[in-house]
Amino acid sequence: MRVGEQSTDPIDQVLGEVPVPAPLTPEDVRLAVRAVVVHTAEEWPSGPLCRNDGATYPCRLHRWGRRVLTEHGLNERQIDALIRHGNPFVHVPFPFTVTGPAPARTGTAAPRPGYPLHGQAARAAAPGARPVVRPASSGRPVAPPATAPRWPRAS
Repeated sequence: MRVGEQSTDPIDQVLGEVPVPAPLTPEDVRLAVRAVVVHTAEEWPSGPLCRNDGATYPCRLHRWGRRVLTEHGLNERQIDALIRHGNPFVHVPFPFTVTGPAPARTGTAAPRPGYPLHGQAARAAAPGARPVVRPASSGRPVAPPATAPRWPRAS
């Protein structure tokens, strides 16, 4: 069954679709990410079923999560990448734009040419202050990167 098709599951016909909230909040987006990741397809001889609740795939929560993430601005490829990633706690920026998170409107100073940020957030400097540029190696030992936490699979 495709994502846009009408479900034949009896519980779906009784309860209907889960409504998408009108103003999306960051909590709605977090829950939608969890819904699409936890309620993924699992192949069975009778066809794909929801891995979490055994309903025909896509189940109500998976369809709701896709609609919320689409409303939030993600396309199908990005949603599929979230599902393949497999972590239900992945952070999706809010508000989301195609090029990444929307720029903050706090009045912080923009980075000056010649001083790259190297992935750090820009900080507002005092007027007339020179930015501190640290050398690549500071002579201190660097701990190896921590491995990503492994979350248990929903069953």
